[in-house]
Amino acid sequence: MGFPAQRLRRLRTNESIRGLVRENHLSAGNFVLPLFAVPGSKVRREIAALPGNYQLSIDCLVEEAVEARALGIPAILLFGVPQARDELGSGSYAEDGIVQEAVRAVKHAVPGILVITDVCACEYMTNGHCGIMKDGYLDNDLSLDLMSKIALSHAEAGSDMVAPAAMLDGQIQAIRKTLDAHGFHNLPIMAYSAKFASSLYDPFFKEGTQSVVSFGDKRTHQMDFFNSDEAMREIALDIEEGADIVMVKPALFYLDIVYRAKQEFQMPLAVYDVSGEYAMIDAAARMGRLDRDAIMLEALSCMKRAGADFIITYFAKRAAELLRSHEQLASSHVEDKAPEPRLATVR
Repeated sequence: MGFPAQRLRRLRTNESIRGLVRENHLSAGNFVLPLFAVPGSKVRREIAALPGNYQLSIDCLVEEAVEARALGIPAILLFGVPQARDELGSGSYAEDGIVQEAVRAVKHAVPGILVITDVCACEYMTNGHCGIMKDGYLDNDLSLDLMSKIALSHAEAGSDMVAPAAMLDGQIQAIRKTLDAHGFHNLPIMAYSAKFASSLYDPFFKEGTQSVVSFGDKRTHQMDFFNSDEAMREIALDIEEGADIVMVKPALFYLDIVYRAKQEFQMPLAVYDVSGEYAMIDAAARMGRLDRDAIMLEALSCMKRAGADFIITYFAKRAAELLRSHEQLASSHVEDKAPEPRLATVR
């Protein structure tokens, strides 16, 4: 039965009704905040392409984690920008490496926050690549040992979850075996399972970590953005190898992949709202073309609607602030409108 018996606008009459029938909900608990750790003290250097996000010395990074937790954000994702780099990426697994030290500091100061660590070597390599290069090509199997050493060093430092990002064949299996062999059976792995070779990463590498590749590119291991069936194969293999959470990266341009992944696997699913997606919205807002906050919340809501269980995003703090304000406003509005309670008459 259609119109006039059915009028779908009846359920859009006001915010209370719209909220009551809303199919998906966004909250601060859905966000993971990426943070960049750098050497030094009292360093808070804004990343030009990501306004509101910073390279942080560990003391300042701890303060950022405290603030994120106070906003209801449950987790951070740590990246390291080391003092020195070499051809073997040795700083990536050093006991006193920048990420390892940051993990210890955050876990000590903010025990309630979940610390996830990015497992990759590109920030620590002089050439900016994600593993061991041999004759100009990323050697997959040689690099598996490096990924395992990085993940183990993070676990020993106190990481709550490791996130392998290199898109190497067999990396989840190699890391799982290493962690289990050293007693870290309960440490979860979040796999960058469907990570596409995207230009949307440029602000991250050029300004966030300063780890742009010195030759070649990453298309031999990151996925061709024309493909979607291949993404499902990548996810299936990571699950088979022991991944606890799978990820699609980037997010906003790849919502078809997000939807397929959730429908086909019903696994905990993360998306990474990457630096280029953030930069585009922020730049358009600065030019007066878009309402930054409105578009931000719309974009994040669309990721959730497509199937993401949680979202890694540089918008995390601002979005959490807005959502809290909306909740407080809605609560005060309900209180203002509530009728005076009437006393029951005793008969």
